[in-house]
Amino acid sequence: MKRSRLDRIDRNILKRLQSEGRVTNVELAKSVGISAPPCLRRVRALQEEGFIKGFYAEVDQAKLGYGVNVFAMVKLRSHAEDELTRFENFINNQEEVRECYMLAGDIDFLLKIVSKNWDTYQDFLTHTLTKAPNVDSVRSSLSVRPSKFKPGVPID
Repeated sequence: MKRSRLDRIDRNILKRLQSEGRVTNVELAKSVGISAPPCLRRVRALQEEGFIKGFYAEVDQAKLGYGVNVFAMVKLRSHAEDELTRFENFINNQEEVRECYMLAGDIDFLLKIVSKNWDTYQDFLTHTLTKAPNVDSVRSSLSVRPSKFKPGVPID
C-alpha cells in the first residue's frame, strides 16, 4: 500500500498512536472508523514507509535516579564533515546524552543530557564531553523544570 499522500484515516491513526502508543488495534480501528484488519494493514504500511519510526515507553527519569536535565551548547573547532561525523559518533555512544541536534549559528550542537545530580554532570562535562573530538567549548544550562513535554508533531 504505497501512498504518496496520507489520507484522513492515516492521519487519525498517526494522531492516536502518537498520543497513546499502547492502544489496541481494535480500539484504534474503532476510533478512526474502520474495521480491525484494514487498520492493522495501514499501521504496518505506515511503519514500512517510515511514518512510524518505533514505539517506546515514557519512563519517569526521577524514579530511576536521574534528577538533573542539562542542555549543553557545544562549539566545535572545525566544521569539516569528517570532524562533524566524528563528534556525532562520539555523542551517539554517550548514554547520558539523550538528544543531539546540529544547529546553524554560533552554537554547533545542542545536547540534552540526563544526570543523577549536578556533580555527576560536572564529572561527565570535564572528563568526557570537553575531551570529545574537536570540541572547542561547552556552555551548560541546568533545566529548572519542564514546562511542556509533548513528543511528536502536530497532526491535523
